[in-house]
Amino acid sequence: MKTVVEFVNISKSFFAIRALSNVSFSLSQGHVLGLVGENGAGKSTLMNILGGNLLADNGQIILRGECYTPKSPADAAVAGIAFIHQELNLFTNLSIADNLFIDRFPKKQLVPFIDKKAIEINTKQALSALKLSVSPYEIVEKLQPGERQMVEVARALSTGADIFIFDEPTTSLTSRETEHLFEIIRKLKFSGKSIIYISHILEDVQRLCDDIVILRDGSVVATGPIKDFDVPGIITSMCGCQLDQLFPDRLSQPREDIVLRLRNVSKAGVVKNINLTLFKGEVLGLFGLMGSGRSELVRLIFGLDSFEDGEIFVCDSKLKTFSPQSSIRHRIAFVTEKRREEGLLLDASIRENIGLVAFSNSRGALSFLDSRKMDAEIAESVTALCIKMDSPNALVKNLSGGNQQKVVIGKWLLSKPDIFIMDEPTRGIDVGARFEIYSIINDLAAQGAGILLISSELEELLGICDRILVMSNGEINAEFDKGQFNDHLILQAAFGETVDKEPNLKNSFTQRHEATKTVFIGLVECLQNA
Repeated sequence: MKTVVEFVNISKSFFAIRALSNVSFSLSQGHVLGLVGENGAGKSTLMNILGGNLLADNGQIILRGECYTPKSPADAAVAGIAFIHQELNLFTNLSIADNLFIDRFPKKQLVPFIDKKAIEINTKQALSALKLSVSPYEIVEKLQPGERQMVEVARALSTGADIFIFDEPTTSLTSRETEHLFEIIRKLKFSGKSIIYISHILEDVQRLCDDIVILRDGSVVATGPIKDFDVPGIITSMCGCQLDQLFPDRLSQPREDIVLRLRNVSKAGVVKNINLTLFKGEVLGLFGLMGSGRSELVRLIFGLDSFEDGEIFVCDSKLKTFSPQSSIRHRIAFVTEKRREEGLLLDASIRENIGLVAFSNSRGALSFLDSRKMDAEIAESVTALCIKMDSPNALVKNLSGGNQQKVVIGKWLLSKPDIFIMDEPTRGIDVGARFEIYSIINDLAAQGAGILLISSELEELLGICDRILVMSNGEINAEFDKGQFNDHLILQAAFGETVDKEPNLKNSFTQRHEATKTVFIGLVECLQNA
């Protein structure tokens, strides 16, 4: 079996923090290798070294039998390596075609002009291969997150590379789009291409990959054929201990007080006649396929976008003005699905990010900022959320994905909201960090906050919600109470079909979840000792 890439004792440190320690493994031609580990385990650092974004401190990479030391992403591209990043590297103000060919526009023969016709044809072919029905001239900022992810994949495929790095490629995709992406990866594999696949969805790693490498704290702790690993064993290797359950137990119940109510909220082409009630202490799930209107609806609620008809009430008070500032005054928090684009100031410190929303609440005499009060509140939030960091003054962009998400949530906690809107709060974070986010959600509900939770992972909603609303084509197509949860019926409703709910119908998720609980043990101890 031919080795395409070999990592030999790769080490990397950022100041006094060791990110990678003597990492060694190899990638074979025509194989899909799963690279897994908790947030901060070193996966992205290692791939950024392979992709030319970082230089290793020690060790070497052997590429096709020769020493390989890329100094830039351009070097990696020339070497036939394509990197599909978790945090998309697209120019959102440019068209899809411009993004695909931004660094390699084809020229016309004999004259030094860009061949626009060739760009259009090649872009259409790339989009068609991915079954993406959009114009090559569509501006990227107008696309949905899943469509943007597929554009990133299209750009990588169009380079003609023979080594592909997929870093959490399905986090923005529907199940149907995910299956199609897997078909593409399998075709690449059968054509002799080599793939490194990074994902926190371990079931996908098992289905798709031939081999697996598990990192923990910057070191390889296990490697081998995927057939030799099961999901519990992978998690144990990732965390260094076993986990007893995927979701924390709920210790509180929703109350009768209404904190948010929508009456016939509509916007042409987006949502239609949305009636929704959120109770104090309730975790209300919002599920639907891409384009169903989920994210668009919560943006209307928070005042980021306007709507045409209907009314919104917060604690029985009808809202008269709609803007993020007005929502914050009414104690509404919004955790956006676009963490790095909209939720964080990446070049600012952890302290500055967490204090962003609550600066106005930390004023002393003469309206000056009370720094001592602010620092005390930030320290309390950091401790409560178990944010792993060197200092509150460290830049937030240097944190792992799970810790960045905790900073986003911490930013809103200081404003003491009554309503939490969370759009994909666990996207791109590992199983341990997910449990911590779920625990935070449970704590917020126990304190009386109403939580409106959007997730593309149905199993997640089934595990932590009190009710689930299902959207299809901009409308709420079905509602399920906890006793009625059934994954097949919810998916049926998401596809726009009418469902006949039977309260006593056994939920297949519940069966799977109960079986899972007998396998994993000791999660709380694992997190406390981390």
